[in-house]
Amino acid sequence: MLNFDINDFVSEWARAWNERDLPSVLGHFSDDAVFTSPIAASIDPSTRGIVRGKQAIEEYWTYALSQNAKLHFDVTGIFTGVDCILIRFLNEVGADRIEVLRFRDGLVVEGHGTFGSAAVG
Repeated sequence: MLNFDINDFVSEWARAWNERDLPSVLGHFSDDAVFTSPIAASIDPSTRGIVRGKQAIEEYWTYALSQNAKLHFDVTGIFTGVDCILIRFLNEVGADRIEVLRFRDGLVVEGHGTFGSAAVG
């Protein structure tokens, strides 16, 4: 079970991203965290969208932030599970996104950037 205030966590998560405060975002991640995203695959196809380790995640996000000066997230929903949080948000262009964060001992061990699809099948 998660043992922290989820609303406070999500508020801090959004603040850190919107202020481009990468050290604060990464402060919630374990050293062995894994992050997946289709954007990671488009930036470096050799990753196949899987970024392993906090240092590699930092490098990926540093590059991604350098490519998006207008990044902004507006949280539209928060969902919780036994050991995870799903944060639904709109990005700077109004695209619907969900970030899935799985925790161990209060730190993120898995993150998954997910993207809405026009195709429903």
